[in-house]
Amino acid sequence: MTDIIVIGGGIAGLSAAARLSADAQVTLLEMESATGYHASGRSAALIEENYGAPSVQALNRASMDHFKEGDYLTQRGLLIVAEADDCEAFKADVANMGVHPITPSEAIDFVPVLDPAKVALAAYHAPAFDIDTDRLMQDFIRTIRANGGQIVTDATVTEIRQDAHGWHIRAGGEYNAPTLVNAAGAWADLIAGIAGVTPLGIVPHRRSMARIAAPDDHDTSRWPMFFGTGESWYAKTDAGALIVSPAEEVATHPHDAFADDMTLAEGLDRYQNMVTPEVTRPLATWAGLRSFAPDRTLVLGRDPEVPEFVWCAGQGGYGFQTSPAASALLADLVTGRAPALDPQSVSELRPDRLRP
Repeated sequence: MTDIIVIGGGIAGLSAAARLSADAQVTLLEMESATGYHASGRSAALIEENYGAPSVQALNRASMDHFKEGDYLTQRGLLIVAEADDCEAFKADVANMGVHPITPSEAIDFVPVLDPAKVALAAYHAPAFDIDTDRLMQDFIRTIRANGGQIVTDATVTEIRQDAHGWHIRAGGEYNAPTLVNAAGAWADLIAGIAGVTPLGIVPHRRSMARIAAPDDHDTSRWPMFFGTGESWYAKTDAGALIVSPAEEVATHPHDAFADDMTLAEGLDRYQNMVTPEVTRPLATWAGLRSFAPDRTLVLGRDPEVPEFVWCAGQGGYGFQTSPAASALLADLVTGRAPALDPQSVSELRPDRLRP
């Protein structure tokens, strides 16, 4: 018999199911034909410990041991570049992101296509790392299966009801369990509504990306991820090419996201303004949905009104970097163990904070 059903096969659901499977019989339901299809398959996949709200940063720090022990990280670095008239925005980024000012010539040493006539200000932070997201997800999948858990794909949830015997979920077949974990990403509030649980106001936001050829045939493999001020655009090496994003956040509805051509063109233009080579036609374009709670912090734990309904949502672009610690915390809260994370962060992550 299944003890816990997890809805959602992205990094949030996979990591949660893996942790919970150590103590319970777990079944994970994913509506697509494969796991990691939506936001988790479209991630920039970087961890920088100073990125996010204080509770997110606490999860980042608590995740580092798992990443290091599993050898999931590759040093990347993070670079911010700005024109002279962006001085105030640049100062704010330096203060908020823990980066350290460097000279424009040092920035160009890192990324030789930067335009020396445009780069007046620069800052760098070495401890930013690529995450091997594919292997991380596959390792969580292996843990689930090794512990006797089940992953069911092509399982779109159409009905959820609760009675004295627990949850009854129709998703092609029928699945039953005393505890339900909502790790449905952009669909988290929708799943809550189907279950008769009050939604928390989790809203998906579109972010578009384009893959372009390596500028002037440069070897980009050692370039840091580089940003415009205020995260108005970013670029990151990807399999011998570059990913460029306008880094937009456009509120939308849950769906299979696609890039907005106009927004993408604006982002590519902002990138073009800071480099010398001409941007060529994108090799590919796509978009993902980053889902945020109203306070832009993850939501982890039992619903205060329906405690058999557990939230694992609102990852908001922090899903991979927080997944080891967030899933460990979720397992602690579900099983009743004392959380390893500090009490203040736990309080800031609980769904209770979003109830009136």
